[in-house]
Amino acid sequence: MQEGTWSTFRSFSRDKGVTSERLSSGTVRRIAGYARPYLTELLLFLLLTALNGGIVVATPLLTKTIIDDGVIPGDTQLVVWLAVGLAGLALLEAALTLTQRWYSARIGEGLIYDLRTQVFDHVQRMSLAFFTRTQTGSLISRLNTDVIGAQRALTTTLSSVVSNAVSLVLVLGTMLLLSWRITLIVLLLVPVFLIPAKVFGRRLAGITRESMRLDAEMSSVMTERFNVGGAMLVKLYGRPDEESAQFSRRAARVRDIGVTSSMYSRIFFTGLTLIASLATAVVYGLGGTLAIGGAVQLGTLVALATLLTRLYGPLTALSNVHVDIMTALVSFDRVFEVLDLRPAISDAPGARALPAGPVGLEFDRVSFRYPTPAEVSLASLESVAITDRQADPAGDTTSGADPAALVLDEVSFRADPGEMVALVGPSGAGKTTITHLVTRLYDPVEGSVRLGGHDLREVTADSLRGTVGVVTQDAHLFHDTVAENLRYARPDATDAEIASALRAARLDYLTTELPEGLDTVVGDRGYRLSGGEKQRLAIARLLLKAPALVVLDEATAHLDSESEAAVQEALAEALRGRTSLIIAHRLSTVREADRILVLDHGHLVEHGTHHELLAAGGLYAQLYHTQFAPQEPSVPAAEAPGRV
Repeated sequence: MQEGTWSTFRSFSRDKGVTSERLSSGTVRRIAGYARPYLTELLLFLLLTALNGGIVVATPLLTKTIIDDGVIPGDTQLVVWLAVGLAGLALLEAALTLTQRWYSARIGEGLIYDLRTQVFDHVQRMSLAFFTRTQTGSLISRLNTDVIGAQRALTTTLSSVVSNAVSLVLVLGTMLLLSWRITLIVLLLVPVFLIPAKVFGRRLAGITRESMRLDAEMSSVMTERFNVGGAMLVKLYGRPDEESAQFSRRAARVRDIGVTSSMYSRIFFTGLTLIASLATAVVYGLGGTLAIGGAVQLGTLVALATLLTRLYGPLTALSNVHVDIMTALVSFDRVFEVLDLRPAISDAPGARALPAGPVGLEFDRVSFRYPTPAEVSLASLESVAITDRQADPAGDTTSGADPAALVLDEVSFRADPGEMVALVGPSGAGKTTITHLVTRLYDPVEGSVRLGGHDLREVTADSLRGTVGVVTQDAHLFHDTVAENLRYARPDATDAEIASALRAARLDYLTTELPEGLDTVVGDRGYRLSGGEKQRLAIARLLLKAPALVVLDEATAHLDSESEAAVQEALAEALRGRTSLIIAHRLSTVREADRILVLDHGHLVEHGTHHELLAAGGLYAQLYHTQFAPQEPSVPAAEAPGRV
């Protein structure tokens, strides 16, 4: 009874809301496609499940024979042989159960592997816009919770349906053959068994849902407080007593709902067991009376009582199996929802590799707007998009601004091979957007971006990544060793090449000063290193990659003067002989540029050298006086030009 009762409990504790979900067309057909590689194992698994269900009936019937034909007539030899047969059935059931479990694990884990690797491969190929909109936790949930839920469709749910259906048919048929009168009485008690299960099931589903929500909230708090950035913020601004009190309140709610859930579960189990016991009492009372009167044999009575314990579990589980099936199908549908998202940026058919060697960069009448949520993401993966879609009954999704607004408007310029071009302009002018287009994180809506004369939409992503190297102001490092963070740019790099890159980035001392040298773990986002060391490690990674075009997005911003000086030396090495596009915020960088591009509200308003633009007296001159001039080194009065 215990296994059947647990199956019933699991079904009734599921959220009944899934049965109202609308599945995408073709979901079942796609599921069949994932099951096809495991068809042989799946058929064997179902066969074993059916055989296991048959043993449910065989054991009570053998017990009946032992009593009626062996014990009562006093046939010792028959009793012994039948007892041996009973033991053999037990061994066979154990073997079938273990083999069934092996096939279930093989199919289930194989399916999880297939789905996870496919989703991961697909997601990492999505455009940057997808990740700027998507909630990371929701996306990870698709790779964990939903993938495991989908796996249950082909193992747990399927085996439960087959096993319970076979058991129910065989048990009910056998009971009717043994005594139709007792069986009818037993069936009259079915509503007494199902109604409490339904009532408690609804309450259990609500409790389970609330428990999951509270667990998620508590996990979210721990995740935010325990990552390096969150821990630092708490140390700087947080109030430990209030943080502990807030967490204590959340943990208390989890504790209370846990106690409630435990009690409801126990009441549920106890209630079902009690009703089953009452039904067994009815069988023994009615059957015992009939046995005394000679209407049924004693062995038949024992067999009926045994079969009864194997009737109600499958019956109630099958009465609610549509919840299990829909839960699994909805999980599959949510996984397919992600897989059906088409990457906004992908290789065109017949894309060619960029040729090796120096390259020039050209923007030809480039216009760009950032994509709307509907173009790059899913409402179910981001709360913002849900709000956006609900706000517009026509279904035209926006991101809080006019989706047709251009961030860049017909921008054209060139950077010849080996030339350094600086981008300057007020915040929001479009500087970072230009660097995103050069690395093809986005595609322009009009015009073209070309490297070496090749439109980026016509070249392979692999060759573009090999040609362009980027260092941003917030260099990201993985929670891994120094060596592995560097080898991310070039997996085949030797230790000597890594040492050379570190030396060029003015970081060669790390190999001796860090506790484990290149095998030292840098920590989450590189927090074990200083800001300047992180930037120089990013530059060393770029040097190891040796790209033809270097893009620097304010790579020395927010650094102290000492760190900036070291980073500038490393950058000089990185830029030597390479075409470079730099978002400049330092006067020294601007002066060294071969050409300066001045952007304002998405338009290229000026271009030229430092002295040419100063002489023109336009926006650059204003920026110089407000932003760059304060960086001029102080000059003693006696040496100042124009003084006597």
